[in-house]
Amino acid sequence: MTWFRVIGRRGLLMLAAGVCGLALVVGALAVGLPQLAAVSSPAESRLLPVYCTDREGKVVSLTFDAAWGAEDTDRLIEIFDTYGIQVTFFVVGEWVDKFPDEVKKLHEAGHEVMNHSDTHPYMSKISEAERAAELRSCNDKIEAITGVRPTLFRPPYGDYSNAVIRSVEAADMTCVQWSVDSLDWKDPTPEEMIRRVTGKVKSGDIVLFHNAAKNTPAALPAIIEYLQKEGYTFLKVSEMLYDGEYTINHEGRQCKAD
Repeated sequence: MTWFRVIGRRGLLMLAAGVCGLALVVGALAVGLPQLAAVSSPAESRLLPVYCTDREGKVVSLTFDAAWGAEDTDRLIEIFDTYGIQVTFFVVGEWVDKFPDEVKKLHEAGHEVMNHSDTHPYMSKISEAERAAELRSCNDKIEAITGVRPTLFRPPYGDYSNAVIRSVEAADMTCVQWSVDSLDWKDPTPEEMIRRVTGKVKSGDIVLFHNAAKNTPAALPAIIEYLQKEGYTFLKVSEMLYDGEYTINHEGRQCKAD
């Protein structure tokens, strides 16, 4: 019995069709037809916000997130005036709505007022259109009071993703985090906060505090006095960051391009 009689005419035709199909696939791959060739793309590089900079010469930025009350604003301004320093406030648009006079006071005292979103959402969990609206609305509110449109954005909860950073960049802004956290929102004692901050600060660091945190006004004078005694100069974040070309390394440190 021959192999032809075993598989039959129908089987032979199916075998032939399969061979021809395989030949077509192999040929298509050989010439690179896109509809047949599998395309693999490399994983997207992880984007990072600025956590700190590589600036030398003992410089530091103090920053304050404002999303809660405003009862400490006058006291904070008084402390900064006493020591002759200026800082950066990242404010939520809803906070601006409630306390426009406080925003004006901060600006007139020489402190910079930057964007901390409009409603304090997790930015990575909302759509691109919603992120754009959060940034734009807060910027509009700040600019209406200060006459200056913010260039820096700090994401609520420190929550970010590649998509968040791209949204910030699309708004011509820079995404900024922090490298030293006072943890004042946990209500540590002033002494605990002083030890934590002074024990960690290095040149180029960005330190996080909050407006309306319980013990921050009590801790600030000792922190500022210690850093000044150590030779630190206080810069607003916009002054700390590099203009022009820069890179951000794996730890979020902004480095001036060679």
